[in-house]
Amino acid sequence: MAGLLSFVLAFPNASAAGLEAGAAMVDITDYEAGPVNDVLYAKALVLRSGDITAVIATVDAVAIEEIGPIKSGYLDNVRSQLQEQLQIDPHNVIVNASHCHGIVVADVADRTVQAVKEAAEKLTPVKIGVGVGHEDRVSANRRLKLKSGRELDVRHAYSLPPDEEVASVGPIDPQIGVLRLDDEDENTVAVVYNFAVHPIQGVPGGGNTADIIGYASKVIEDNAGEGTVALFLQGCAGDLNPAFYKDVDHPRDAEPLGNYLGLSTLEAYRAIEPQEDDRLVIINETRELPRADFAQRIAELEAELDRLLGTLGGTSMNLKTFLSSVTKYSLADEFPSYYSHRYLHEEMLGRDHLKRLDAENLRNMERYIENIYTMEELTRVQTNLRLLRKNQAKNVAAGKRTIDVELTAWRIGDFVLTTFPGELVVRIGLNIKEASPHEHTFVAGYTNGYIYYAPTTEQALNVGGAQEDSDCLLAPEWQPIYEEYAAELLKQL
Repeated sequence: MAGLLSFVLAFPNASAAGLEAGAAMVDITDYEAGPVNDVLYAKALVLRSGDITAVIATVDAVAIEEIGPIKSGYLDNVRSQLQEQLQIDPHNVIVNASHCHGIVVADVADRTVQAVKEAAEKLTPVKIGVGVGHEDRVSANRRLKLKSGRELDVRHAYSLPPDEEVASVGPIDPQIGVLRLDDEDENTVAVVYNFAVHPIQGVPGGGNTADIIGYASKVIEDNAGEGTVALFLQGCAGDLNPAFYKDVDHPRDAEPLGNYLGLSTLEAYRAIEPQEDDRLVIINETRELPRADFAQRIAELEAELDRLLGTLGGTSMNLKTFLSSVTKYSLADEFPSYYSHRYLHEEMLGRDHLKRLDAENLRNMERYIENIYTMEELTRVQTNLRLLRKNQAKNVAAGKRTIDVELTAWRIGDFVLTTFPGELVVRIGLNIKEASPHEHTFVAGYTNGYIYYAPTTEQALNVGGAQEDSDCLLAPEWQPIYEEYAAELLKQL
């Protein structure tokens, strides 16, 4: 399928002015939405090389439109204001959502524009450099491959399967891509860092938070020098969770994970030696990807719900007697119902009353456990079935079998970036990096829109088993089509 629109803007080896950059950030926290743990920001990096001016903006929000507090029309509003007030081509503007679940103010578009305007006022000649860091303590893949061949995911929305059913887990991407921009006095203007992490850990007090990213950026800004702005570009985090996401023994706390990420980014930042490099190339294309048809799978899952309900059986126990029995039979499997001497006494008299009681209790416990596992499976199926019904309705209402996606590719010196408007999973990001002809290639999802999850073909064929394949608009065959598009864009840089 051919691209609908294509814009290529380049100015390599420009005028003597070289590359200029300015950065700024503006508070977008909704202080009326409840307690606030830390500040949420709209941040902007403005770049200028010759006749080209470009903007990389980031917002501490779940998505650019579609879900969360940033409403439809935000991106068009931001771009039109920047075009009118600063004469910046809309195709030279990207906005990336960190995917934290913080609540931002209603006028977030105006505040994003404010951040860009403040950054533009600070434009100054810069030297730039690129580096990579490593961080493997923050994220974990949330897809579980079961011995049955099915795949499930790790969510707070439902229970995990029994441990003995889990065969393996998926990959993470520990790479941090770092772009450093220093002014002529060797002061750092901005640090752009790209990493794949799902920033949904939360904070102990439950307040509004920028989560892992807020803490990481503060570590960078506090250590890179006064005035430095750290801009986080969310990577391919669709099938990731924060480490120990389902921990029930400790309060949820994003700060340690954010500190890990911030310090690892700083280590890479400090190893970079900025050089003069005015290359600025931007490609912006709108392409089509195939929409899914979930009708058959929805019918299958509805039948599965009926089947699961039919397997629930009666048992003499309730929660109270089950829990007390579990404790008793776990402590003493040979003599659970009384002391050993009573069992021996009955055996001497030729009776087996206690043993028969134990056998009956164990049968009831087994039935109760089977019902629990069935109810857990019911919650998983029912939750993902709701997502499938929602997305099937969206695809039908769209009136066409494809979905338009805005794809971009950027070269800033040796820093190469491609973007996508959805929740790309880790494997796709790794594939794009591996296939790229550029050494320092990075991938940012959650950019310039939101089309929900973008799983691999294999994951999409598991539809209904996990959030990534259920909260999705795309047909399974979308992956190779998109990866080819991304490769084409990167080759043009």
